[in-house]
Amino acid sequence: MKVILRNDVSGLGRKGEVLDVADGYFRNYLNPNGLALKATAGAAGQAEAMRRTAALRDAASKADAEEIATKLVPMRISISAKAGDGGRLFGSVSAGDIIEAVEAQAGVVLDRRSLDLEHPLKEVGEALVMCNLHSAVQFPITVEVSEA
Repeated sequence: MKVILRNDVSGLGRKGEVLDVADGYFRNYLNPNGLALKATAGAAGQAEAMRRTAALRDAASKADAEEIATKLVPMRISISAKAGDGGRLFGSVSAGDIIEAVEAQAGVVLDRRSLDLEHPLKEVGEALVMCNLHSAVQFPITVEVSEA
């Protein structure tokens, strides 16, 4: 059955795509959850309009992300934390702490999920933290942790 996705569906496709799916998958999951509609002549025009607006929204989002990247890449984000002998921190510096420091020092509000921090920073020093604001805009943020 040909369907048009109304929203992004992980593992299936993006909003506005025309796909061929099993009848049962459409009837039991996609249609009841409002994720897709049957591909008809009228719905095809609606899908094209969804694709156009999604492309415009994506372009604006990418432009905003690039602007933030040009502002943050040359900066060094400084965070001070209590540390013991050998530079080991009491506690750690988490993604939330980095987000707060970026907001305070650069005036840029980031989402916590945009930072790619595998584990919290636990030592004094410098670290590169990857920031993913858009699928096409990924950049490192230099975080300098100093002893308080």
